[in-house]
Amino acid sequence: MSVTFPQLMPWMTTPKQMQEQWMGFARKMAHLPKAMEVARKVRVGATPSDAVFRLDKLRLLRYTTDVEQQHSTPLLVVFALVNRPYILDLRPGKSVVSHFVNRGFDTYNLDWGVPSDGDRFLNMEDYIERYLDTVVDQVRSRTDCDKINVLGYCMGGSMSAMYTALHPEKIKNLILMAAPVDWSNRDYLLAKWTDASVFDVDKLMEVYGNAPAELLQGSFQLLKPVSTMVEKYFTFYENMEDEKFLEDFFAMETWLNDNIPVAGEMFRQFVKYCMQQNLLIQGKLRIGKRIVDLRKIVCPVLNLTATQDHLVPPELSLPFNDAVGSTDRKSINFPAGHIGLAVGTKANRELWPSVCDWLAERSERT
Repeated sequence: MSVTFPQLMPWMTTPKQMQEQWMGFARKMAHLPKAMEVARKVRVGATPSDAVFRLDKLRLLRYTTDVEQQHSTPLLVVFALVNRPYILDLRPGKSVVSHFVNRGFDTYNLDWGVPSDGDRFLNMEDYIERYLDTVVDQVRSRTDCDKINVLGYCMGGSMSAMYTALHPEKIKNLILMAAPVDWSNRDYLLAKWTDASVFDVDKLMEVYGNAPAELLQGSFQLLKPVSTMVEKYFTFYENMEDEKFLEDFFAMETWLNDNIPVAGEMFRQFVKYCMQQNLLIQGKLRIGKRIVDLRKIVCPVLNLTATQDHLVPPELSLPFNDAVGSTDRKSINFPAGHIGLAVGTKANRELWPSVCDWLAERSERT
């Protein structure tokens, strides 16, 4: 089939068509001031919370609600060290946290805070054996529970898996959400960029101290450059008159641009020992003086992956279920992307109610 020149050059139109196009553009742009007003007023965080504990930069948030507590086993949410944890409670209708709160779970979220230059030497042992262990003990103490539930997202899921293997006596149920544990698959783009043959993480941290927020954000954007830097703005243009769309759009943009650095030594160890050498799934990862043995995880496990995840393909997460010692283990590969797993309309309508059901069946009732 032949393609004519006008088809390839759609902007070469008649004067009447050009006038109509410009009038349509002007009508669209008339909505821009209102859109910018929505941007100034947009708020992130759907569920009220209180900071109930602080240690160095981190805060432990407890969500407050009028819903009667139905489960004595609390839930701790652990997000990655990259970006901020309110992606799990972004807006009404786009909040993982709200599902658990409304089902009567006493729900906590770990905000790691923003590392400063002086935090560059914080390592994996600091984050898992000091910070995360202290937070888990805080939740256990506040709720008078020997064991708690943990939901770990992305890198936070990897860290939660490591922690549970080291402290199985403190975790009742473990939910992983787009959490990488096996980096043997080298076919996805991020693996190629971080391969030891082309990415010297030791030298990078020697120069920068901490992993710069701008480097991390730019890398994530370049994984899907057309989608993240072109298509979404066309979608914004087409929907400038839709206030609900604008509120969701600007809330998401707020989170995407609320970037934070990662403590240098923690970043170096995670990239080198997990992403490059793949020691975790092999049972060779050492945190402090201890080896992380995933077979010591014997609690019920729910492993959530996203079919369209370009950052953590399901192949990086699914081997976890075969590596643990649990007999009660389940995987759900949901049709969504890495972030859509948390904020997508379909995920909030179909996935998270079923996850709450799974957790409710395995948690102590009040």
